[in-house]
Amino acid sequence: MGQSAVLLFETYAPFVDRVSTTLLHAGFEIVRTASRDQLLKNLSSRRVRVVVVGPSPPAKRNGGLELAQSIRDANEFVSVVLVVADSSEDLAIAALRAGVNEYVRLPLLEEELPAAVARCLRLTESEEAHAVAEQSAADGIIGESSAMRTIRARIEKIAQTDSNVLITGETGTGKELFAELVHKKSRRRNRPLVTINCAAIPDSLLESELFGHSKGAFTGADSMQDGKLKAADQGTIFLDEIGDMSPYSQAKILRVLENKEIQRLGCARGIPVDVRVVAATNQDLDQLGRENKFRRDLFFRLNVSHIHLPPLRERKEDLPALVDHYLEQFSHTLRVKIKRVTDDALDCLFAYDWPGNIRELKNVLESIFAEGPQREITLQDLPVHVHRRCAELKSLPGDERGRLLWALAATNWNKSEAAAKLHWSRMTLYRKMERYNVSREQEIVPRG
Repeated sequence: MGQSAVLLFETYAPFVDRVSTTLLHAGFEIVRTASRDQLLKNLSSRRVRVVVVGPSPPAKRNGGLELAQSIRDANEFVSVVLVVADSSEDLAIAALRAGVNEYVRLPLLEEELPAAVARCLRLTESEEAHAVAEQSAADGIIGESSAMRTIRARIEKIAQTDSNVLITGETGTGKELFAELVHKKSRRRNRPLVTINCAAIPDSLLESELFGHSKGAFTGADSMQDGKLKAADQGTIFLDEIGDMSPYSQAKILRVLENKEIQRLGCARGIPVDVRVVAATNQDLDQLGRENKFRRDLFFRLNVSHIHLPPLRERKEDLPALVDHYLEQFSHTLRVKIKRVTDDALDCLFAYDWPGNIRELKNVLESIFAEGPQREITLQDLPVHVHRRCAELKSLPGDERGRLLWALAATNWNKSEAAAKLHWSRMTLYRKMERYNVSREQEIVPRG
């Protein structure tokens, strides 16, 4: 069975030999034990999916049921097959309550036990997949690609600390969702998460908005008011679009991070604040720092833990799950029932490079729902710009490096125009050029 194993618990050697031979011939991998302690220890292995409890191990009456309950308590995803010498309706009901999945009576028919084990394996796989889906729905993050699993695992570790976090990624990759996930997984989860859109606050309102003000601090300040940083005390502050913050604002935020205190307008004394900072940007702050457009000292303060979100075109294996998620969401909210996307339409969605990432995918699907297609989304239902871009991509070189070279050559190596032609950001273009070792000096000419 490859990654899955069946754990057989039984003390009577002839029964162990017979059952082991039967299950091995049916293609199952067997782990045998007669020790209760070893049995429970083996349940921690992800390879064990089914436990077969033989008829003789328990010395006392109903001991098999108690053991089955212990197994389910130790690992909820493991299925239990109970083999009994005698059967009754009361025993069957008790077995069900103890969490037994399959109940087999002696004497065993040749195919009876392998069939029961096979049913249990299908059940555990289904339960685990459902648990993964529930977890994805609970944290708002859709997708089980390698990239998403790695990011989730890193967030689990990062969230347990109080380190500042910098989340980077193109527009539409869901940076705010991941900031919320960092907060939800942290010890600050029961305290506020306060979001500040750094691009939306002018310098003239910054101090009042972030630090608050005292009564009479300025005309119209009729009462004392806390700012957003104080509101986030003992919680998390999310600085969205930090790359768009002005030099003046950057200096103010840096001072808060260094001194861990704020000062209200009109107040002479500092007020301690305990906040964790999560910042997000679609810009390259390191590059902006080298251009003196972003403070290097602030960048280093923010970039303690760094999470980079890949664009949707680099994790297209998550596309079906995302499509299914939005189909269900819009079917519910817009009350238009669409069950599926046709294969040719899905092929086009896969071919498209999604410059707007998940946000664009969501908007495309919502616009289709607004048109009210019947029961399924076909190729004709997709927006014109998606059709056109798919046709363009089919005419381009098949590999990403080839498309990069094509765009650079077509624009006489104007990087801004090449990025626009590929629907990439300049930061993505530079990253791809470095990855594929592409430079004009090498005079690489794309074939065809």
